[in-house]
Amino acid sequence: MTEALRAHFAAMTGDHAGLLGVFLCQASRLPELITELIKVKPKQPLPLSLIIDTGLGGVPKAISIVESRSELLSLRMVEMPAPSDVDEVWLERVSEFVPEDVIRVVEPRRGVGWLDGVRKVIEHGSWPKIRCGGVSTENFPSIDEVADFLAVLGGAAGASFKATNSLHRAVRHDDPETGIAHHGFLNLLVAVGRCLSGGDVREALASTDGQKLADEASALSEQASKAVRALFASYASATFDQPVADLRVLGLL
Repeated sequence: MTEALRAHFAAMTGDHAGLLGVFLCQASRLPELITELIKVKPKQPLPLSLIIDTGLGGVPKAISIVESRSELLSLRMVEMPAPSDVDEVWLERVSEFVPEDVIRVVEPRRGVGWLDGVRKVIEHGSWPKIRCGGVSTENFPSIDEVADFLAVLGGAAGASFKATNSLHRAVRHDDPETGIAHHGFLNLLVAVGRCLSGGDVREALASTDGQKLADEASALSEQASKAVRALFASYASATFDQPVADLRVLGLL
């Protein structure tokens, strides 16, 4: 926790602070986070996304803890995995527990009928989350699965989504240690642009040509850029330096 906060605060005061979003912390580690922040004494409350790893029933207590330390923490987002059956009652409880001014992010499990869960999450006013990787091959969705997910989002007015896991590199690549193909966050951004304009989404997701992707992203109009970022609103990375380095190499900063 000490190292994570040190890196986050360094990025907040660095040259590329504008790229940085919220600090992610599991609900189970809130006491640890608060203890470290008391030592740091931040000038401004830390923008926080609360990852619920204690079950839906633990949400009210976790939020109450955050709100009781408003001098240290500013709750911006609450994220949680959905049950295998994303039903209306469960989604209603999420809405009841999370304050209206806080973004709700819900991750439906990939599998049979998962896109119906994605639609329900959107209809309920939450952001669906797509997990793009992890520790094993099955954690990585196929290009078709990501494209299908984007098609659902692109067809829903005012929808936004978050992506997470194994997205610290800009461009699609094979991990040299595991051989697993990793999605790139720039591929995802360009794919969203194509989803909104009727282009070839799958080709964008499959591309390993970083410069071509960068050129396409750079060519987006201001209106198109805002539409892309409204839909692809956030993504989580285990590192800040690697995405910045990739964007610098591609001439996008």
